[in-house]
Amino acid sequence: MTDHLDYGATEDRTLPAVTYALYLLAFATGFTAIIGVIVAYANQGAAGPQMRSHYTFLIRTFWIGLVWCLIAGMTLGVGIPLSFILIGIPLLILAKVMFGLGAVWYGLRCIVGVIYLAQEEPYPRPHSLII
Repeated sequence: MTDHLDYGATEDRTLPAVTYALYLLAFATGFTAIIGVIVAYANQGAAGPQMRSHYTFLIRTFWIGLVWCLIAGMTLGVGIPLSFILIGIPLLILAKVMFGLGAVWYGLRCIVGVIYLAQEEPYPRPHSLII
């Protein structure tokens, strides 16, 4: 699980793969992504250019996903009390759609990152908002 660089050095792909696995495992546990982002922050500085692009991508995926979940949660929080007078029902539907789209976005980003990692390539656009 190493990448071969032009000058003979190798980059270890194990920890980025573990971080992607922790991110995907968060669908079942809900908290392993926090461990994953800690691993990404801890190893980003010592990584080579290829793996640094994956760590940057992983860190941005975590924070963008967290902000998206907070926005969807606030929408849900406003919609619940307003739903008693029927005004908040569209907000509840919107929050559900936001959580669903956020989960699809998060999952696709992780899967695309794993594909680039398996092909021994750096992530081409680690600073992008979309996949």
